[in-house]
Amino acid sequence: MKKYFITGLVILLPVAVTIAIVVFLVNFLTKPFMGLVTKLLYHTGIKDIGFFIFSPEQVIRYGSQIIILIGLFLITLAIGFVGRLFFVNAFFRLSDKILHKIPLVNKVYKTTQDIIKTLFVTDKDSFKQVVLAPFPSKGSFCLGLVSRQSPPTCEEAAKTPMISVFIPTTPNPTTGFLLMFKKEDLIYLDMKTEDAVKYIVSCGVILPENQKIEGGKES
Repeated sequence: MKKYFITGLVILLPVAVTIAIVVFLVNFLTKPFMGLVTKLLYHTGIKDIGFFIFSPEQVIRYGSQIIILIGLFLITLAIGFVGRLFFVNAFFRLSDKILHKIPLVNKVYKTTQDIIKTLFVTDKDSFKQVVLAPFPSKGSFCLGLVSRQSPPTCEEAAKTPMISVFIPTTPNPTTGFLLMFKKEDLIYLDMKTEDAVKYIVSCGVILPENQKIEGGKES
């Protein structure tokens, strides 16, 4: 009985976490436009039509979200296409400079812009290297993902080169700790990021395939 329960938990937990994240993102993206799109659908006569097990209200809600997502996708494509044009690109550069000079707005805008560029535009190896980091105390280790070199200010204060490492929490790897370590304190692993995340999400139940520690033997 216990084995069956654990097996079912291992299968359902990643699915549940994935669904929760997808639902959160969909609600986050569609919420600002729901009122307008819902009103438009109410005037089309759909408010009196159900669909299988869905009530008319659910049909309108989910239909609105689908329409909004498709609209956002098409708008994003259009902006990307237009942004490629020379004159429009110059306009966007001017707008970018203006936003960088507006107090308070420039802080939020620049931070968001840097994060997006790091994750989707640049070809840096952020979060590609898995390491064993001494955390939460010396003598114990946890899996971490190397983000990049630590800020020069931190290295100058510590008087030593350091590496920034993201330590994900379990079973939700989207939260965690950002720590800085000396390079010699880290153990670099020949492990894929996907395998490390699976291990963390499953609370250690799903083991990665046999990997090699850099310079060592197979584990």
